Amino acid sequence: MTMAESHVRPARSSEAAGRRMKATRRRDTQAEIRLRHELWRIGLRYRVDAAPLARGRRRADVLFSKAKVAVYVDGCFWHGCPDHRSWPAANRAWWQAKLLANQARDRSTDSELAGAGWTVVRVWEHEDPVTAAVRVAQAVSRARLGIGDSLATD
Repeated sequence: MTMAESHVRPARSSEAAGRRMKATRRRDTQAEIRLRHELWRIGLRYRVDAAPLARGRRRADVLFSKAKVAVYVDGCFWHGCPDHRSWPAANRAWWQAKLLANQARDRSTDSELAGAGWTVVRVWEHEDPVTAAVRVAQAVSRARLGIGDSLATD
């Protein structure tokens, strides 16, 4: 697949596939809402859908600005979960390029934020929200104490 071909979105494989893609939310997914509920319940306050870096277009799902902790709730399909990854059968080459580019962008974001002194926490959509909230709270506590990692993932 050439570079030009990889940027041209193929025709949808079916009306049902088109409806599924149209219904996919960019923010406020069920996984994000469940995590935010647990974070709020344990007393953490945060910003939602905010850019950690002033010049950046990449937005964190949950952001702790003062602690410099950015949380991303990654969908298993869109971000290539090692447990639940799947490749669509229709338009396979285009989707593989798209999903691999998403993963590369995630790694680039992690690296850029770490270089700017941020801690990045990545949560998979299938993770238990209570467990994920504890992991986020630990990262925020470590960051506030100045002993944080630059990347906190499972």
